[in-house]
Amino acid sequence: MAIATTDPSTGETIRTFDPLTEDQLGMRIIASSHAFTHWRDTPMDRRAALFRDLAALLDEEAEELGRIATQEVGKTLASAVAEVHKCAKGCRYYADNAEAMLADQPHDVPGARVVTRYEPLGPVLAVMPWNFPYWQVFRFAAPALMAGNTGLLKHASNVPQCALAIEDAFVRAGFPEKVFQTLLVGSSEIERIIGDDRVRAVTLTGSEAAGRAVAAAAGKEIKTSVLELGGSDPFVVMPSADLDEAVRNAVASRTLNNGQSCINAKRFIVHTDIADEFTRRLGEAMAALTVGDPRDEDTDVGPLSSGDAVKTLDQQVRDTVAAGATLVTGGEPGGGPGFYYPPTVLADIPDGSPAHREELFGPVASVWRARDLDDAIRIANDSTFGLGGSVWTTDPDEQQRLVRGIETGMIYVNRMTESTPEVPFGGTKNSGYGRELAQFGPRTFVNAKTVWIEGG
Repeated sequence: MAIATTDPSTGETIRTFDPLTEDQLGMRIIASSHAFTHWRDTPMDRRAALFRDLAALLDEEAEELGRIATQEVGKTLASAVAEVHKCAKGCRYYADNAEAMLADQPHDVPGARVVTRYEPLGPVLAVMPWNFPYWQVFRFAAPALMAGNTGLLKHASNVPQCALAIEDAFVRAGFPEKVFQTLLVGSSEIERIIGDDRVRAVTLTGSEAAGRAVAAAAGKEIKTSVLELGGSDPFVVMPSADLDEAVRNAVASRTLNNGQSCINAKRFIVHTDIADEFTRRLGEAMAALTVGDPRDEDTDVGPLSSGDAVKTLDQQVRDTVAAGATLVTGGEPGGGPGFYYPPTVLADIPDGSPAHREELFGPVASVWRARDLDDAIRIANDSTFGLGGSVWTTDPDEQQRLVRGIETGMIYVNRMTESTPEVPFGGTKNSGYGRELAQFGPRTFVNAKTVWIEGG
């Protein structure tokens, strides 16, 4: 895949970039290793001050950075600007809290002073996706660099300007040279980078196939890895739920980032007593959304990331309908220019169809009918994924049974799933392993060293 900016709203390639040569890549890895020897000894309060300066820069330039993201991935300008501000929030959160999270942890051992120290590992490779081109990077970089590691970013090939802008922001905020670097390389270089002795760990957010490849490469080298992969999140609605609120959040979650988010609600599992009403309301609300230029403030849903993304989603929908699903609304991609797909609702999902087994990465909602609570849990767990999920009920017993029964890394009750610095983020099953954010962020890429001082 070429390293290039292609505007999804028009299909026009705006700019292309030459990948790093083998020598250039090698020099950047060496530089990251050298930078680590100094950065690891930088006092925590100095690291925190730099991240506060970076946060201020991001807030000040959010509009400009947001326009770059809109041009490269087609997200609405309002959501792109909000994403940059979210990155600033993450920088401040770890500037304020990482030192306490990484403080020595004492253990009660008679006659000795025993603590666990959290020491940084070294250069960490981050293989990041295009859909949240800033937040995905900062939710790794802020905690990992506050812990004393250095960062090497291999971003998606369709967001080179976002990737370079992130590196530039670190530099202009005053971070020491080479503490954070962007690597403009293709995915074929990832295994070689992981294999370099100087690179000590890797984190990936992306597809299940990419996760398997990175996990295999990291396992071969015995290096720490974190994977955040796909999701087909359940959204369970029971009769006691506030139906207006459930439908409003269903639409907001499914169309977040034009429907291209791992934690979008994708499978709507509704008790049979309210299934017809919910499906009708959901279809009407999705059909009423405005699809158009992501720079237009009246646009609700912009384009998908590429022409291939439209083709894949369209085929998944067509195959699901051919298998027996009901098309409630949508289902016909735009004729162009641009990579548009309409908000779509499918119901009566057949077993084995794409909507049943695959992640639909676009504004397509799939509705299941559940006989009772146990059936809702069964349907929710009938997936190879287990990233997040949300449940809508005001019955305390139902809430607890759903929380215990649904197999996900995250479950939200009467609230749509989200990613925020204060809360751990990650999945189970084929959605990956490891956790990001909260206290897990700074403690992921560290050596938890036991120190025993006899008689201390």
